[in-house]
This record gives sequence, C-alpha cells and structure tokens, in this order.
Amino acid sequence: MIPAKEVSDSAGITGQLINWVCALRLSDVPKEVQHRAKLITLDGLGCGIIGAHLPWSERATKTLLEIEAPGSCSLLGWQARLSSPAAALLNSTFIQAFELDDWHPKAPLHSAALILPALLAATEHVKKAESRVISGETFLLAAIVGMELGPRIGLGLGGATLLARGWHSGAVFGGPAVAMAVSKLLDLSPRQTEWALGTSCTQAGGLMAAQFGSMTKRMQHGFAARNGLIAVLLARADYTGIEQVLERPYGGFFSTFTGFADQQRAAATESVTAGLGLQWEINGILIKPYPLMASLHAPVDCVRLLQEKHDSRLSSLDMISEIRIEMGETAYKHGGWKVETDSLEPTGAQMSAAYAVALQLVDRKVVPASFAPGDLNREALFGLIKKTKCVHEAEYDGSLQTRITLTFQDEFVASAKVDVPRGVHPQLSAQEVLDKWVDGAGRLIEPQRRETIENKIMSLETLESLDELLDQLRKDEENRLL
Repeated sequence: MIPAKEVSDSAGITGQLINWVCALRLSDVPKEVQHRAKLITLDGLGCGIIGAHLPWSERATKTLLEIEAPGSCSLLGWQARLSSPAAALLNSTFIQAFELDDWHPKAPLHSAALILPALLAATEHVKKAESRVISGETFLLAAIVGMELGPRIGLGLGGATLLARGWHSGAVFGGPAVAMAVSKLLDLSPRQTEWALGTSCTQAGGLMAAQFGSMTKRMQHGFAARNGLIAVLLARADYTGIEQVLERPYGGFFSTFTGFADQQRAAATESVTAGLGLQWEINGILIKPYPLMASLHAPVDCVRLLQEKHDSRLSSLDMISEIRIEMGETAYKHGGWKVETDSLEPTGAQMSAAYAVALQLVDRKVVPASFAPGDLNREALFGLIKKTKCVHEAEYDGSLQTRITLTFQDEFVASAKVDVPRGVHPQLSAQEVLDKWVDGAGRLIEPQRRETIENKIMSLETLESLDELLDQLRKDEENRLL
C-alpha cells in the first residue's frame, strides 16, 4: 500500500499550517524577513560558540561521548562527531548555555536553540547517509519555517500563560517547530510532515522549576530539538504519527496543554494562522543585550535609569535600606523568587531579578564575565539581594513593565519605571547584533574564522553547501569564556 501524500484534513489548523509550509518558497519570503533570519542564525551560533566549553556544557558533552557511538554530525567548538539526535541535543544545549540567545515575548521560546541544531544535524546526516547536499538556500528557508511557526504554535497554547503555569514553554512547543523546519529541509510530503508534527507533539514537555540552579535548564530546548528531529526521520520512513494533532478535542496538543474552554481555545487557535505569510512572527524574535532571562532586562534598565539620575547617591550602595521590584505575573513567577541562600549557581543567578538588579548596581553593567566563579557570589551582591523584595503588580500583567524603588537610610526614595526594555522596543539594530557577535563569540576565536562564519551566514542563500561553514563551526575555541 502506498501511503497517502496529502494531509488528512486540509481544512483543520494542522493541515493549513502544513500545506503552507510545503508550498513556501524563498521567493515568497520578504527580503527583510530573510535578513532577520540570518541575524538570528548568526546570534544563535555565536551563543553556541560561547557556550560550547562552559563547565556544564563540557560535562554534558563528555557524558554523551562516553555513552554514544561516534557519528557523522558536528558539535560546535568540538572535533568529536556524534549521531544526529545527540548532536542536536548538545548544540542546542550550547546555544542555551548562558542566557544570551534570542526569545519571543508573546510566545516564549528560544528559536535558534531549537531550529539550528536540528537543521545542522539533519544536513550532515543526509550527506553521510545518502550523499545528499543541502544548499544554503534550502537551509535558510527551513530555518525561516521553524522560526515563524514556533511562536505561532506557541500562541495556540496561550503564549506566555503556559510559562506562568510552570511549563518551560519553548521546550513544550519547540519540538513541533523543529519538526516543521526539518520536514521542509528534507522535502517531506504533506502527510509525512503531518506525522512528524504529531510525533513531535506527543514528546512535548519541560518544567520551569529547572531554572532554580539546575544544569538541566540549559538542555531542555535540546530535548525538543532532538525529539523534533527524530520525529522527522521516523516520518520520512513512513512511520506514522498522530494526525490532526493540534486540533484534536481529546488528547490533542492544544486541548491537552491549555485546558482552555472551547471558546477560549478557538480564539487562541485562530491566532496560529492569522496573517500567515503576510505578518511575520519571526520579526518578533528578539535578540538579547544582556546574559539574563528575558524578564530581567527591564529591571536592569530601571537600575540604569536610576544610575543616570542619581549617580552620586548610588556611589555608596551601603546607604540603600530597601530595593522593591514590581513586576507583572509572568515575570514575577519566573524571576521574582526569593533567594534564600548566600550563593547561587550561574543558572539561578541568571534567573533572579534580585541578583540582576544587585549586579547592575554593583558593577554598572551585566556582561558574561560577571558570572565567572570568582565574581558570582560576592558579598556585595548578596548584601543587596537581602534588601530586595519582588512584588507582583497586577497592573503590569501581560507586559514587561517593571518599576524599581530604592529607599535610602535617610528616607530618600528614588524610583524608575520601564515600560519596554532595551532590545524589545527598539529592537537591537542589525549593527548592534553584529557588534554582539564580534564582542561575544568573536573574542573567543581568531578574526579570520570570525569573518568567515559571519560572511557565510549573511550570504546563506548563495551557498551551494554548508561544508565550509560547518568546518569553521566545529573548530575548538581558541579561548574560553569561564
């Protein structure tokens, strides 16, 4: 029996998305959207280069090298090669290793950490197994598919409300985005793509409690990248998956993860395809200026405003008696937790509003080197953290608004409010993204290698193959961040 090639129901939300994906050509994508995808790719791979040899990344890599047989797929910054699922897992872990990578405010996920590792692994897998060469144009189009559909599927799950309920949202709806992207890369039929989507959805998961100091936080998007890739490879072999998985009323992706009533779920579902191909969610993927969880950027910017206005007073931090941080629900639940100890691991520090504010107050900057072992748990930081109180302000719910109020021992009060943090509005410019690349990953590798990687990524659509780019990416870093 020859399997059907068309989707099982072209009128359903699953069928609509898949038919759009299968019909999409690069010429259908506006040039500015293509450029945005290349900037996200450059930023993501730069984050991976920075993260590849952080202590927790090395621990994960050495463990997988012990338990996995050698394979054909590259690891960023390592000479070793592993199977495609293992490479996708680790490369995603590297990109997510230091809270520097992109995010989406309405449907929180880290697109580069999901899409790029799976596409790179699939590219090398089919070259080794089938002598099939993936062009830069094919790779770029597949990346755009994943970057566009990740947030859209997330909106169908209620966007940031999923995160507020304790799910690691990007790890939940990232796998389906990966499945769509890799299906496009490998030119699966619509029905095979539907199976891949269904198999990726049934593997979804990820708990946000991982943020409280665990190394696992760095790897959860990697689980989604790996699972989405495996789902595609199975579907490609006509291993069937759940059909109409997004809209099934019982056991479907949206019905199971949201718990929405029918009317609320219908409204969320409509947002998945609204303006598809005309309004691009990829333009809403934001690139971070600080190595912190995204909800903590507004608190840092509040402190920067206070430092500009009250510079002389803030030269003596011992005079501060209280720090009050007012945040919306999602930001409060994600970053407003009380620090109960006198030390944190980097993961916990990068997820704590109290720590981020103390760091900006003490150092007047938040940069990757701030989290080096010798600087992480300074007494000056924890003295301020103990004076900090995070508060849920209902008026700020559904936004990134944040207010910080400093009370001093002489009863002087200074307050600053940020409605939208730097990097959100305005977004980092193309030049600022390139500067981040040069100042971040570019400091760890030799200039010629840095320029080669940058040039290859920014001209992806012209590349006949990704071989030279991959050669440059797998080289070990000349320097280490920590």
